[in-house]
Amino acid sequence: MKKWIWLLVLIAVALAGYVAAGPYMTINAIRNAVKARDATALAAQVDFPSLRAGIKAQLDDGLLHGLRARAYDDPIASFGAGIAHTLIDGVVDNMVTPTGLGALMEGQKVWDRANGIAPVGAESADPAQAPQPLRDPSYRYESLSRFTATVRDRQNRPVVFVLTRNGLRWKLSDIRLPR
Repeated sequence: MKKWIWLLVLIAVALAGYVAAGPYMTINAIRNAVKARDATALAAQVDFPSLRAGIKAQLDDGLLHGLRARAYDDPIASFGAGIAHTLIDGVVDNMVTPTGLGALMEGQKVWDRANGIAPVGAESADPAQAPQPLRDPSYRYESLSRFTATVRDRQNRPVVFVLTRNGLRWKLSDIRLPR
């Protein structure tokens, strides 16, 4: 009987360890996929519908906040808000792809990455100058099913990559852009 209890405890500890290490393994898989420019491997680590919805909401809130406040009194501002919202949706849908996400994580322009232009420092033999996706992140568990990795952009503003757990699997589900 004691053997079964110890076996169950061992399985529970192993499972808890696997779940706790999951976000780190996911970030490592994302980092490797971006370095290898493997869109399929990157897509397997990202929940694109959630990511697109989160980015659309942030852009919509940030860019259209002032325009919507004026839209109540001004019909032209209301029309402009509708057009801007539609444009944001289209841009996010076209840019939040494995290629676009890889470019963002390398600090590269999406159109350069799509055209096969190597990021600055990629041709250098010095590994310190090569693009480093998710470079020097600070990690934090926000809950048992939410984990963040925060990196700094070129202007030293925080960019937060949010991973969520679904069952035993972790995926990138949101990016909190700097304001």
